[in-house]
Amino acid sequence: MKIVSFSVSSKWYSQALALRHEVLRQPLGLEFTPAELEKDKSDMHFAIVENNEVLACLTLSAYNSQKVKMRQVAIKATRQRQGLGKKLATFAANKAQKNGYTTIFCHARKTAVPFYISMGYQIVSSEFLEVGIPHVVMETKL
Repeated sequence: MKIVSFSVSSKWYSQALALRHEVLRQPLGLEFTPAELEKDKSDMHFAIVENNEVLACLTLSAYNSQKVKMRQVAIKATRQRQGLGKKLATFAANKAQKNGYTTIFCHARKTAVPFYISMGYQIVSSEFLEVGIPHVVMETKL
């Protein structure tokens, strides 16, 4: 098992995009828009890969010079609750810190709040709806 960082031109991107769709979009009946796919080009992408298969992925988007947004965190269903999300999020946070960011935040689905709390994130907003389901903004200092 290894962690890779990659761009949209990488061999890992199509697998990560398929995983994001399977875990995050398909259950809500959503598809990626051309604008969302275009945005991916300027973002940082990370994945856990084993036997040439993407098991987990996440994306970091620059918000400003100090803050970066973690988004599109997806773990293969058969590999959830095995620590892959934590391992990947920690790796991405370290990369963000090395790139000069001081804060990482996300729009966390309410169901994912315990996961982020376990990594030291704090809720910093009221609940809101995004893609039709409840979310909160959570952040942590790097």
